[in-house]
Amino acid sequence: MRVGIGLDFGTTNSSIAIARPDRSSEAVLFASGEGKTETYRSVLYFEPKSPATTGPLAIERYLAADEKGRLIQSLKSFLASRLFTSTNVFGRQYTLEDLITIILRDLRTQAEAQSGLMAGSSDAPIVVGRPVRYSNANSAEDNEFALSRLKKAIEKAGIGPVVFEFEPVAAAYFYESTLDHDELIMIGDFGGGTSDFSLLRVGPSARRDRERNGGILGNEGVALAGDAFDARIVRNLVSPALGRGTQFHSVDKVLPMPTWVYSDLERWHYLSFLKSNDTLQMLRSIESHSLEPKKIAALLHVVEGDLGFYLHQAVQATKSALSREQSSRFLFEDYSIRVEASVKRSAFERWIREELQKIRGCVDRLLAATGVAASDVDRVFLTGGSSLVPAVRQVFEDRFGNEKISSGSEFTSVARGLALRALQDC
Repeated sequence: MRVGIGLDFGTTNSSIAIARPDRSSEAVLFASGEGKTETYRSVLYFEPKSPATTGPLAIERYLAADEKGRLIQSLKSFLASRLFTSTNVFGRQYTLEDLITIILRDLRTQAEAQSGLMAGSSDAPIVVGRPVRYSNANSAEDNEFALSRLKKAIEKAGIGPVVFEFEPVAAAYFYESTLDHDELIMIGDFGGGTSDFSLLRVGPSARRDRERNGGILGNEGVALAGDAFDARIVRNLVSPALGRGTQFHSVDKVLPMPTWVYSDLERWHYLSFLKSNDTLQMLRSIESHSLEPKKIAALLHVVEGDLGFYLHQAVQATKSALSREQSSRFLFEDYSIRVEASVKRSAFERWIREELQKIRGCVDRLLAATGVAASDVDRVFLTGGSSLVPAVRQVFEDRFGNEKISSGSEFTSVARGLALRALQDC
């Protein structure tokens, strides 16, 4: 029996799905210490003299280690950056494509184990998702550069041949599988690094027309999403406790703490790059001359301990709580450091005001480019983790009305739509 396989390689989480000829789809389940899970953390964990581990098991191994190795995260966000070519891990040089290959190879192995077929074969064609605009991409050339690097990693992982599909279009395929009538829909797909939007017609007759003539009216994207929201929490709650805005003596002057350190701290997946000899030496020197040395000591503790994942956990817990409640308590602690604060949803929404405006602008550009009025859109389907943030949902309620907003399968709808797209090509 032929199946379709969909691969959603994400900034924070990845997922794989399998679609059957009856157009049913299911997410591949991954092993973890807490049982099976549909979401696969897009991480690598290295220890000296040990093979790299990936996904949920990598997180568990990292958390269990007394002496931390190297946890590498959010690799997708570097694809468009020409500055990140390779990194040294315990004496071995890895290109970005090498690192992504390790993750993709494991994802392929687990998909093949569940489907019983070789991913990319004639019996199991595979479609891979891609954002409309990659994180850090400022031009069409940057997008193509990012895609070429992903293609190289896919080939090295032994996957192929593959077809690429925009991630919001894939989410539309998933939504369409639930319909018995035609609709004009807008899809909003919110990942860790990008927010992507598509307008298209879906439904039984729309599917037939799309196969003949194409039915995608337009795509738009903006290179921000969940990670940008996280960064605002770090900037407002964590960085001040770690010395942002403090000063230190330098010869005969008093200088402010370098802001670039906190820019990297806000991007939690960059934190491990601060753990270089030059940066650590600089921070130790600043600590000895700081007007608030305890805060710099706390910063050093976070960097030396490579605590980016723990910081991310604390941020995610607060963001998730603020999606359900009007206020929450933020807590990040580890031995000698403790950052605790009460935060209101209204404050969080003020912090992310600029990001919300960019999302509004992206949606408006898509409507203007396609000549579609908001009143003509039958349904808005939101997917991805940040679609659960009330202020994000409010952007769409303001434009389209609450009654038109739908959501569901926030973490696997793209993969399941990609699998349905692959099944279509069987």
